[in-house]
Amino acid sequence: MMNVETLMSKQVTACSPGDSLEQVANVMWARDCGCLPVCTSVDGGAARPVGMITDRDICMCGMFQHKPLGELHVADAMSKRIVSCSPADPVDRAETLMREAQIRRLPVLDETGALVGMITLADIAREAARERMRTAQDVTANEVGDTLAAICEPSAPALAA
Repeated sequence: MMNVETLMSKQVTACSPGDSLEQVANVMWARDCGCLPVCTSVDGGAARPVGMITDRDICMCGMFQHKPLGELHVADAMSKRIVSCSPADPVDRAETLMREAQIRRLPVLDETGALVGMITLADIAREAARERMRTAQDVTANEVGDTLAAICEPSAPALAA
């Protein structure tokens, strides 16, 4: 059975809570990505996730705060909820976590909680396509489609307090 380490990206760009949203938007643009883990460094520089930020988070924060992105910080917009997996987890475990949390990207953390990679739905979809060429399939195209449908399912709108 294939594990997360086989498919995950090991070169992960992260940001910190104090970075400006303008800086992070520029990084996302340059790297053609829509999400970054938000990390602090502890224990000699190990990146420890404290949140996640998406391009949508940046847009919504800028719009509702009525301030330029250079005046807003990652901490103003990031999600503090971190759903993660480990490098040794089976790929179908990562897919299940994505489906349940309705997210497309998972930070991969080692046993100490340090960031060691990212796995995305796109990584899993590419593997499913490769596996169609082989006989034994760990993840099928149908499973990827089901996961995408579950992720895209509208969630209940937040109620104003």
